[in-house]
Parts: sequence; structure tokens; C-alpha cells
Amino acid sequence: MPLLLCAATPFEIKPVTEWLHREKIDGVDVLLTGVGLTAATYALTEAVLTKKPYFILQAGIAGGFDTARPLGSVVSVRSEIIGDLGVKEGGRFRSLFDLNLLGTDEAPWTGGRLPADDAILAKAGLPAVDGVSVNEISTDAERIADWQGRGIGVESMEGAALHYVALRQNIPFLQIRSLSNFAGERDKSKWVIGAAIARLNEELQPLLLKFLTT
Repeated sequence: MPLLLCAATPFEIKPVTEWLHREKIDGVDVLLTGVGLTAATYALTEAVLTKKPYFILQAGIAGGFDTARPLGSVVSVRSEIIGDLGVKEGGRFRSLFDLNLLGTDEAPWTGGRLPADDAILAKAGLPAVDGVSVNEISTDAERIADWQGRGIGVESMEGAALHYVALRQNIPFLQIRSLSNFAGERDKSKWVIGAAIARLNEELQPLLLKFLTT
């Protein structure tokens, strides 16, 4: 039973995969899920059923909503929601919970969120924020303000897939993200992808060793 390290793309965790190979560290299987909730959910489900991991660690870059948190910061994600599963009516987005198509405490949801385990978050020792997963990256100012008002810290395209699959399969998990840009910023010259990946992998190495010993 391995520890499963997953990311959407190879470049997000390339320094760590090279380190694992160079240091001949056993017990870690690497999974590249592809981009987006659909690809990530399929890849994770297949890996869980075939590899039987005892722990899943997802790592990647993300957009940040809190402009007071510097780009390049690395955070853990304490809960996930799916940001575009529903309908927009009268200028307001209504989720499946709002439409009474899904119960807020219907497994694996708790209070309308997909929560991580507090003990694992504490062991990771990173600042913990709430996340939203989307199929369409947020660019609308009204939508961004809504997420900020709800205290959402990061946006990704795969986080909820990890939380959903791991909770359904009762597998301990951790999601970490490094902020490469602020949500809504489409000027790539203002992004810090290289620095975000470097910081992500700096944090990822000791985390892998920490959870490999459990």
C-alpha cells in the first residue's frame, strides 16, 4: 500500500519526482490526474481501486482570493466546494443545495462542504484555507467577490475531486496549494508560476517524509 502523490500536471511536482528518484525513496506512487474535475475524479478513482493507497497527497498551484496573502504562499485546504455545479438565475448562482437536489449533509458532504481531517491539517503545519473547485476559471468580478465574502481562499480545478473520492473511500488525504496568481488576474506577467512551483516543492519534500512515517 503506497502513499499516492498526485498532481494535475507533471511540471507542478517535477522537482519532487526528480528528488524521489534521485534519493531512491520508496513507498510513493505518483499519479498525474490531468486537468479538471472529470479527469481528476476518474484518475483518482482508478488509482484508489487498483493501488489501494493508505494516504493521498495532492499538490498543485492555485489562484488566490485573499490579496493579503502573498503570491508564492503555500497553504493546505481544509474544505472544498464545487463552484459551478448549479444554475445562475437572476444574477445569482444557486448550487445543488440551494435547488434542493442535494442535501448539505448527504455523504460525503458536511454542511455543504467536503472537509479535510483537522488532525492531518495540524500535522501538515501549513496555513489552512477553504477552497473552491471550478471547471471555468473565475474572471467575473461579482463571482470573485462572492467567493471572497464566503471566506474562500483558493481556487483550483481538481481539489474537490480529491476530497470527494477520498471521503467516499475513507482514505486519509491532504491537499496543498501554492498561490501562483490572484483570482481574476489574466495578465500572466503578474503571475509567479515558477516561484510558486519552487515553494510548493520545498514544502512537499518534508511533508512526504512526514506522512510516509505514519
